[in-house]
Amino acid sequence: MYIVIMGVGRVGLNLASSLVTGGHDVTLIENDERLCNNAASELDALVICGNGTDTKTLEEANIGDCDVFVAATGNDEANLLSCVLVKEYDVAKIIARVSNPDHEEAFRKVGIHHVISPELTAAGYLEKIITRPKIADLIVVGRGDAEILDMSVQNRKIFGKKIGDLSPADNYIIAAVYQNGCITIPRADMVLEEGDKVSVLVKSNAVKSITSMFTR
Repeated sequence: MYIVIMGVGRVGLNLASSLVTGGHDVTLIENDERLCNNAASELDALVICGNGTDTKTLEEANIGDCDVFVAATGNDEANLLSCVLVKEYDVAKIIARVSNPDHEEAFRKVGIHHVISPELTAAGYLEKIITRPKIADLIVVGRGDAEILDMSVQNRKIFGKKIGDLSPADNYIIAAVYQNGCITIPRADMVLEEGDKVSVLVKSNAVKSITSMFTR
């Protein structure tokens, strides 16, 4: 994937490092020359020293070709403006960091796909949103040995199946089921239907297989 990140502070730099290591093509936008030089020396990525709220800078980053745009600065106003500009280029996924919780609603109203609060802006969390698009939400717990996934049931093979009839495994537990807007502690005789949501506690090394089980 091609990802453009605005903001090369701690969050943006760590996120870019993870994505580059994962084989993704990354471009960074930053208006602080010192941070630009630091990023350019550390990463195998294009670093543009400029203003991400300026259309010319976004076009220099080939924003129209990117799959994901991340506004990761600590300035909510700059993040919001850049995301609004980027929406004009039909970017598939736009993610914004929001420092003030009172501003979250403004971001959502303009159609930002993911609004991330400071408590969740660890680079690993953002990376998972980018690289695991079928997962609605994901939280790493403990020492990173397990993760909580919130997923919609999309795999036709399990439509109409009882939870107790799913293939048993020791690497995941269905912790909750959301049906018709209500949350329920799962029972063995509960039937899963298309559009239901499940919260699953899964071992980190089994995330891919369990994700496919529910969403493929």
